[in-house]
Amino acid sequence: MGRVTVPYGVRGWIKIHTLTSDPESLSDYPVWRIGRNGSWREVRAVASRMQGSSLVAQLEGIDDREAAASLRGSDIAVLRSELPPAEEGEFYWADLIGLVVVNIEQYEFGRVVRILQTGANDVLVVSGGGRDGETLIPFIANVIKQVDLKSGRMVVDWGEDY
Repeated sequence: MGRVTVPYGVRGWIKIHTLTSDPESLSDYPVWRIGRNGSWREVRAVASRMQGSSLVAQLEGIDDREAAASLRGSDIAVLRSELPPAEEGEFYWADLIGLVVVNIEQYEFGRVVRILQTGANDVLVVSGGGRDGETLIPFIANVIKQVDLKSGRMVVDWGEDY
């Protein structure tokens, strides 16, 4: 749901780059998982607030700038069971990772390996299909024609030579 970017102040607060449509929504969850490379630990958010376009937070047990600096680059997550169900036509990024992507002519681009935020729209990074390297596909309504989580497949209106 986010990533620690830098310490904020001298009392252990951290600045967070959120990966949610509403940056403040991370504050709705009092217990976060924080970690790197798949190693997670549970932390309690003592306080949080918006500072400009970023969320800043103080975590229990993180009381000074050095402790906050040690968290730089850490990912922040909450348990999937704590999240509300996705609305119709909306998806959690984690559900899209690993989907096979084909176009309407059935050309297979590969699988979604990650998703980029560009500001204008999210972009799927697809790898492992019929071409070398990665294919970037905008995650916008006129390109994404079908997402079938049960079958693990996404259909796009995107040319194989784009």
